[in-house]
Amino acid sequence: MIGVSRGELSDEDFRAGIAAGLRELTHERIEPADWSWLASRMHHISGDPGDPTTYERLKALLRSMDVDHRTGGNYLFYLAVPATEFAKIVRQLGTAGLMRQEHDQWRRVVVEKPFGTDLTSAKELNRLLLDILNEDQIYRMDHYLGKETVQNLMVFRFANGLFEPIWNRNHIDHVQITVAESLGVERRAKYYDSAGALRDMVPSHMFQLLALTAMEPPTCFEANASRNEKGKVLEAVRRFTTEAARQNVVRAQYGSGIVEGKPVPGYREAPDVAPNSMTETYIAMKLAIENWRWAGVPFYLRTGKTLAAKCSEIVIQFKQAPLTLFHDTPVDRLVPNDLTVNIQPHEGIRLRFGAKIPGPAMRIGDVQMTFNYADYFQAGPSNGYETLLYDCMIGDASLFQRADNIEAGWSIVQPLLDAWAADPINQIPTYPAGSEGPSEADALIERDGRHWRPIGCKDESREPGGHAN
Repeated sequence: MIGVSRGELSDEDFRAGIAAGLRELTHERIEPADWSWLASRMHHISGDPGDPTTYERLKALLRSMDVDHRTGGNYLFYLAVPATEFAKIVRQLGTAGLMRQEHDQWRRVVVEKPFGTDLTSAKELNRLLLDILNEDQIYRMDHYLGKETVQNLMVFRFANGLFEPIWNRNHIDHVQITVAESLGVERRAKYYDSAGALRDMVPSHMFQLLALTAMEPPTCFEANASRNEKGKVLEAVRRFTTEAARQNVVRAQYGSGIVEGKPVPGYREAPDVAPNSMTETYIAMKLAIENWRWAGVPFYLRTGKTLAAKCSEIVIQFKQAPLTLFHDTPVDRLVPNDLTVNIQPHEGIRLRFGAKIPGPAMRIGDVQMTFNYADYFQAGPSNGYETLLYDCMIGDASLFQRADNIEAGWSIVQPLLDAWAADPINQIPTYPAGSEGPSEADALIERDGRHWRPIGCKDESREPGGHAN
């Protein structure tokens, strides 16, 4: 493992930094012999990424590693740099001959979001990368796709005959996808104030969850087969007109409040944020997927910062059963059936349905069948990077986005950006830090006779006399 940075670090300094990170992030004792073996394979090069001599020194060190450790000339370059540097560094790697694949050697590059700031910049970034690399050398990483629960969504849908027949417009009323964060902008304010919640989260995390929820079964679990189907979902999303953007999208900004018992200042009070900033820290939208499976089924998406809790989940709300069977009973409405895929922080799946409460009267309460990863597999949550980096090493691109998928996501967002640019605002709705979001987002879904699931993966309020297990 070779670190390259502008910092004047020796190999020992670099190894000490890695050791500190391991102590912080792992809960198991690291054997001294294991650490010694690993540390001896860590090196650091100090250099400017714009200086060609940096790459010549890197090339020489890599060659010595091939000899000393028999690495076979296989190189994985992880670009932990600002997105504006992706193409520049790849061009330098190409000029130095470090991206050339010969004699069964592989050379791969990992880039993380943001993949552009709009449709034009995303296309340009893809063009610049593909001028130097083949598509199969580029791994566009979204760490959400490495989470076990996200991957399990495909297994849950396509490996179980119980659910696939009802995963369509005939049985599903609507879908909610929530990615809520309890943290504010923290140290990312300078980037975030130029990006906002829409650019930061929607074309990447949110649309990947949308695509996995709505995609058709792939012909196999090979990378391009699944990416083809995800791309079809994004292509089928109805594009926003200016009027539709006003009606079906809510943006807001957090004000001061209390999060997890601690006071939090408003967004505009954060360092590096303009005092009159109109940048949104919350976005909610209603989408329509115009294909045979999902025609008429609304998808409600929301994401924001400093909300009531950290919680990422997908809720599949099934249609109500007919009430005629119960017309002579006190039951005036049935408990809704829904399926919740909890992505974080509690990884698992919950199915909710109605059951009769014991007693002489016909009273229905809701009960839950719950599967938790931690309980069943004795596995703790991961942030996804472990899985994704391993997939990069073995050349499995199933959980990575292809150029056309990136551009399809931005093509949905671009009309919103255009509408906002054409109709600028001089004030933005606010919501208190620690709340569930702005009232405007509630109105977005309630006008359809529906309600948001409470943030925090909490159970909804029960009917009088109901209970939950």
